[in-house]
Amino acid sequence: MQKLISIIIPFLNERDSLPLLYQRMQNILNGRDEAFSFIFVDDGSTDESANWVAMQAKIDSRVRLLQLSRNFGHQIAITAGLDHADGDAAVIMDADLQDPPEVIPELLAEWYKGVEVVYAVRRTRKGEPFFKRLFAAAFYRFFSHVTRLNVPVDAGDFRLLDHTVVHALRQVHELHRYMRGLTSWVGFRQGAVYYDRGSRLKGETKYPLWRSIKLAFDGLTSFTGDPLRWVSYFGCGISLLGILWLASILWGKIMHPDASVAGWTSIIAALLITSGVQLITLGLLGQYVSRTYEESKKRPLYFVRQ
Repeated sequence: MQKLISIIIPFLNERDSLPLLYQRMQNILNGRDEAFSFIFVDDGSTDESANWVAMQAKIDSRVRLLQLSRNFGHQIAITAGLDHADGDAAVIMDADLQDPPEVIPELLAEWYKGVEVVYAVRRTRKGEPFFKRLFAAAFYRFFSHVTRLNVPVDAGDFRLLDHTVVHALRQVHELHRYMRGLTSWVGFRQGAVYYDRGSRLKGETKYPLWRSIKLAFDGLTSFTGDPLRWVSYFGCGISLLGILWLASILWGKIMHPDASVAGWTSIIAALLITSGVQLITLGLLGQYVSRTYEESKKRPLYFVRQ
């Protein structure tokens, strides 16, 4: 029986990249034994991207446009694509051509061997700023260590999921989603293929450094409460230093009672540091509380325009 593979492509203002991606997918996938469907998920584009996909859908019955009612974010767009994927397996890839469609046959080859989650792991990352690459390399390793999840280092959202994994992920309804962590968390047989990530050919990146940091924070807070514990340790350390400092001042006063009082600058600095620790702790605690509050509302993750 012929296998059906759903290719999920979330996009945001990628009018220049979509035709190039579509043509390359045609060149790679036409003539294969599998049947393919292309699910383009419009995450609130303001250019002509959605119109281009709609026109292609009239020409190619394999093309489907899933247009969200507004911009819900990349991770939600991936979720929407998985919810509407009906293939034996689903491949998730970005529309900017940094995830080359030429890797899809390699993902399928591993899937045919019985691997249910096949990651595309980056050997190199061309066209990205040094600090972003440094941050990504450090975060992946740090995340795997603190969450105790076997998250492949240097793997993005480009991956293949068996239909059993897709059905498992559909049961996860949390709002602040980190799909890379969730894919590892659900388990199943997992493997990897390796590729060289290219430079963006058209348009601008939708994941600058600040947005990558936000995604990293969402990932950490979704899978571990350790940051609260770290802040507690830091606060204890600051308090201990304050006690030792106070003890040294008292000892100096006892030994030299006639000495003038000094050190107001350092005292003010210590107060500012202590106040800063308190505010950081409250802010971090507030983030966990706010996420609990938002999840308790049980709002739909997204709405579909068409």
